[in-house]
Amino acid sequence: MKDRILIIEDETAIRSILEELLTDAGYEIETAGDGLEGITKFREQSFSLVLLDIMMPKIDGYVVCEMIRRESDVPVIMLTALDEEEAQVRAFELKADDYITKPFSVKLVLMRVEAVLRRAGEGRSLAGSDVITWKNIRLDRTGHYVFVGDRPVTLTHTEYELLELFMRHPGQVFTRDSLLDHVWGYDIACEEKTVNIHIMNLRRKLDTDVIQTIRGVGYRLGKGN
Repeated sequence: MKDRILIIEDETAIRSILEELLTDAGYEIETAGDGLEGITKFREQSFSLVLLDIMMPKIDGYVVCEMIRRESDVPVIMLTALDEEEAQVRAFELKADDYITKPFSVKLVLMRVEAVLRRAGEGRSLAGSDVITWKNIRLDRTGHYVFVGDRPVTLTHTEYELLELFMRHPGQVFTRDSLLDHVWGYDIACEEKTVNIHIMNLRRKLDTDVIQTIRGVGYRLGKGN
């Protein structure tokens, strides 16, 4: 069965380009021209992924993402002309899985879509295989749960994949480029800020200093309680 993607974008030209690109790539596509139409279609149908613009009439993308996350963990990639770090942080705090700034190349969009869908599929296929522990952190792949001590921690797909990678290789230093390659499925130096934001959010949610910054190199799992 083909993956179905919902494109919520108010700019007709961009919406048409994305629809043509993803249809040619073999996906089934549904589109919406504003946030209200988008959340309505999301609730009426089943989708594998949502491409979501931020600046839209009626309901903006932030609100739509928040509404989606109350009902589903379907992967969400946000599209926006806003390149400020604050905008990206807010998107990831709302549990968006990725963030693409405009203008973008169609090759980049397709690569991000494929990477996010692959991560989501791998998470489903590996469910039930094992439990990973490191000090007081437990990552339960049976139910896709994470606990710090007895406290459950809610992570996005990407944050979960980052933590699992670190926990499988404690003490190993990962550069930002290698994290992009391992977790996101691509290696683009200009996207290092994306890694930094996810690490920041992961540290905040875990409420512990287990992910260390190795200045000038990258990150590793170490120290902690």
